[in-house]
Amino acid sequence: MGWFRDLRPAMLAGAPGVLALLTAAAGVMLLASGATPSDPGRFMWLAEHAPIILIELSHFLSSILGLALIMLAFGLSRRLDGAWWAMVVVLPVAAILALLKGFMWEEATALVVLLAVLAPCHSAFHRKARLSRLEVTPGWLFSAFAALAGAGLVGWWSFQNLDYGNQSVLKVMADQDAARALRDSVAAAVVLLGIGVWRLFVSPAKPAVIGENDPDFARVRAILEKAECAEPWANLALRGDKRFLFSPSGETFLMFGARGRSWISLGAPIGRRDERLDLLWRFRELADANAARAGVYGAGPQDLPDMVELGFSIQKVGESAEVPLDTFSLEGRRKGNLRRSWRKTGEEGACFEVIPVGGAHCLAGELRQVSDQWLAHHAGGEKTFSMGGFEEPYVWHFPFAVVRVGAEVLAFATLWTTAARTAFSIDLMRYADDAPKDVMDFLFVELLQWGKEQGYQAFEFGMAPLSGLDDRPLAPIMSRVGRLLFERGEDIYNFQGVHRYKDKYDPLWQPRYIAAPNKWAIPMLLADVGLLSSGGMAGIGLRSKRPKDKVDAELAAG
Repeated sequence: MGWFRDLRPAMLAGAPGVLALLTAAAGVMLLASGATPSDPGRFMWLAEHAPIILIELSHFLSSILGLALIMLAFGLSRRLDGAWWAMVVVLPVAAILALLKGFMWEEATALVVLLAVLAPCHSAFHRKARLSRLEVTPGWLFSAFAALAGAGLVGWWSFQNLDYGNQSVLKVMADQDAARALRDSVAAAVVLLGIGVWRLFVSPAKPAVIGENDPDFARVRAILEKAECAEPWANLALRGDKRFLFSPSGETFLMFGARGRSWISLGAPIGRRDERLDLLWRFRELADANAARAGVYGAGPQDLPDMVELGFSIQKVGESAEVPLDTFSLEGRRKGNLRRSWRKTGEEGACFEVIPVGGAHCLAGELRQVSDQWLAHHAGGEKTFSMGGFEEPYVWHFPFAVVRVGAEVLAFATLWTTAARTAFSIDLMRYADDAPKDVMDFLFVELLQWGKEQGYQAFEFGMAPLSGLDDRPLAPIMSRVGRLLFERGEDIYNFQGVHRYKDKYDPLWQPRYIAAPNKWAIPMLLADVGLLSSGGMAGIGLRSKRPKDKVDAELAAG
C-alpha cells in the first residue's frame, strides 16, 4: 500500500474538483428523473406496497435535493468542510428517496457509490466557512438554472411523445406523472430563486475592526514608525475603521475594509518588503475560507508581480501624481500662473507653518471651525476608508500645515509622512470661507519647498480617477467605459479637473490598479470601494456646492 500513500496527496488535491463534477452530475440526474415519466412496471409494483402520499412526497423532495446537490457541488469545488458534511447527509437521503419515488435502484446505487468515494476525502475539504456564508457565483447560479431548464425541456419532450395506445390506466398514470413533474420543477425553480435572492444579502464572517483602544493598534503605530516599505496613504491605518492582518514577525500588516462579501485591501502590506507576498497569500486564503471575495485597491506598478503571483485579474483604475522634490521649481513659462498665484497670496499677508505632531492641540478650536465651514459646503459629510476625516484622536497623529493671515488660521492640511522619507502627502485639506482665492496653491508650493528641506524625495498628490485609460477597440471593456466616463462624466465627478489641477505641478503619473481573483468581481469591488469611502449609499453621487474656481483645488488631494 506504499504506492497509495505516495499518491494520496495528489488524489486529495484533485478530489474537490472531481467530486464537485460528480455531485453536479448527480444533481442533474435527479432533476431529469423528476421531470420525466416513471417506469410503469416499477411504479405499479411500488404503488401496491407503499402509500401514494409517500411516493408523491419522495418524488417532490428528490427534485429539491437534485438542486441542492448542484449547489453543494460549488461548495465542494471551494473545499468547504460544511459542503462535505452536507453531502454525507444528503446523499443517503437522496438514495432512499430514489427507491421510494419509483424504485430507481440505478440512481440509488450511483448516489451510494458517490458517497463511498466522498467519505474518505474529508481532509481535502479544509476550509471552515459555513454554508450560510457561501458566495455562490453568478456563473454557478446560471449553470443551476440551465440544468433545471434542461431537465424541464427533457420532461416536456418526453410527455409530448408518450404513446400508451388505448391503455387507459397507463394514460391516467402518465397524466399524474406530468402533473407531478410540473409541480416538482416549479418547486425547484422557486428554491433556486430563493437561493439567488439569499445570495444578494448574505455576508461572510469578518474579523473585527481595530480601533484606538485595541492592543493591536499600538502594533500598527509601531510598524508605521519604522516601515521600510510604505506609501503615505498607509497612515489611513490610524483611522480606526480598518481590519488588520499581521505577519508572524509582527513587523508588517495588511489593512482592509469589508462590505458585504467584499474584503478590500487598501494597497499592499506595510512594513517589511520580504513579508508582503506571504501576507497577501494569507489575506486571500482567509477571505476564501470565509466565502468572501478578496481584492486589492490602489496597487501600484511595483505591486504587479505579487498580484500576478496570486493569480489575480488586474484592471487599471486611474493614475497617481508624484512630484519629485529635487527637480521641482517655480521657474519657467509653464509655471507662470502657479508662480503668480503663490506670490499674490503671500502679498495678501498669508504665511505658512508646519506644526509637528501633538503641537496643534492648542489650535483645536480654530481648526475645527475651518473644517466645519468647509464641510458646510459639502453634502455627504466626512468620508471613510480611503480618505481621512476631522475626527479625534485621528487628526492628532499627524503634523499640521497651516496658512495664517495675521493671527487667524484660514487653511490647513494634515500631513502623511513616511519613516523612510521616500514620499509624503496630505490627507485633509480645508480652508475657511474668507480664505484667499488661491490659498491652496500657496499651501502646496510651500509644502513642496518644506518637504525638500526635510529630505523627502517626492510629494504625492493622490489619484486622478479613470485617468490614463485606453479606449482602443481591443482594450478591456472596463477601460473603454472608464475612458468614456472620464471624457463625458463631468456631471458625475470632476475627473478632468482633478487631472488638470495636479498636472500643473509637472508630476510623474503612475498607474493605479485594482486586483481581484476574477474579472467579474472587479465591478462589484469598485462599487464596494465607493460605498465604503462614502459611508453607504447616501454619500454616493453627492457633489460639492463650492464655486467652480475652487472645486479643482478641493479635489487636488484625490
